[in-house]
Amino acid sequence: MDKLLDHKVILITGAGRGIGAAAARLFVAEGAQVMLAARTESELAVLAKELDARYVVCDLADPDAIRAAVDRTVAEYGRLDAAFNNGAIGQQPGPMDGLAQDELDRVYAVNFRGVWSAMTAEIAAIRASAGHGSIVNTSSVGAFAGNPALPAYGAMKRAVNSLTESAAITYAPENIRVNAIAPGTTLTEMLQDWDRATPGIIDALIAQTPLGRGAQPIEVAQAAAWLLSDRASFVTGAVLRVDGGLGV
Repeated sequence: MDKLLDHKVILITGAGRGIGAAAARLFVAEGAQVMLAARTESELAVLAKELDARYVVCDLADPDAIRAAVDRTVAEYGRLDAAFNNGAIGQQPGPMDGLAQDELDRVYAVNFRGVWSAMTAEIAAIRASAGHGSIVNTSSVGAFAGNPALPAYGAMKRAVNSLTESAAITYAPENIRVNAIAPGTTLTEMLQDWDRATPGIIDALIAQTPLGRGAQPIEVAQAAAWLLSDRASFVTGAVLRVDGGLGV
């Protein structure tokens, strides 16, 4: 059997660590050529050397940088087949009236506008080069219910769900599929940051998870890989929970 992502050129945002880095390793193992994009060049350089891949430094709060990353991918590889829009930032945990305006603006700029900007650039590149393709956005289980500890983060992720569904309908006639994954308790650096700010939150989330543990980033990356692959050829507009039953 062919590898899951044979011959696909895939842009990965948020590729420097966590789910993005796990996805990069998996996608390459499954036959893809990848362009790694993130803010921290030191992380990208190490991963790119490990995978013999290419990278571009990109702040998702900067629409021009996003378009440049997409253009660089096409220039380096000749086309764009798919994209995994995984990059995001967290917020200081607490109620919405305690969140500073500049932090809200930053969460919006990265977690929603960044996804919007990436998708518009990626769709244009897929249309002009490969002609058809697939996009997967990273949402969160925090998008499905009120989130008093992370209100801005949850709101932006819920908006990503809506954007995913709208794009899926809009671009289906061009055979461009758009889906999202909604990870639950995933053992990443971002979750560790939350646990430092709110000691015990990881244990509390695991206690609510029917599978009784947190996910490794590679487990979430596997779901993204399938949705990006041709084996998910009739799946579009889905928001796939990867949460160990947390949302049941």
